[in-house]
Amino acid sequence: MCAVSQSRSLYVETRASHKAGAVGVRAYPAARRIITPMDLPRDIPPEQSLIEYPCRFPIKVMGANVEGYVAAMVHIARCFEPAFDEDTIEHRPSRSGNYLGLTLSVYVTSREQLDELYRTLTSHPMVKIVL
Repeated sequence: MCAVSQSRSLYVETRASHKAGAVGVRAYPAARRIITPMDLPRDIPPEQSLIEYPCRFPIKVMGANVEGYVAAMVHIARCFEPAFDEDTIEHRPSRSGNYLGLTLSVYVTSREQLDELYRTLTSHPMVKIVL
C-alpha cells in the first residue's frame, strides 16, 4: 500500500513494507503534478463546512523580501475587502532576510470569494507560497 502526499515544493511518498510493519518515507523535489486546494472537489455542503461565512480569515503568504511586495499584497486584499487595514498584517522575515512571510486577515463572505482570493494570490508573480 502506498500513500502519497504532495505540497508545492516537496513530493513525499510513504510505503508500508510487508516486513514487520516497517514504513519507509522518501522525499524529493516535486517532479510530478502538484495538487493545490483549488484542484480538490468543491462539493462540500455548507452544513459540513468548518468555516462559517462571513468571517475574518487569516491567509499566510510568502514571497521575496523586495520593495513593493507588501503593497502588492495589500492591493490584492483590498480588492476583496475594500476596508482592509494594512496595519493588521503580521510580518515575519526569514532568518537571512531574503523572504518575507505575511499573514493577511481578510473578511470573506463566501467560499467562492475565499477560493478566488487564493487563486489571485497564488497567481501573483511575487508570491512563492500561500497557506
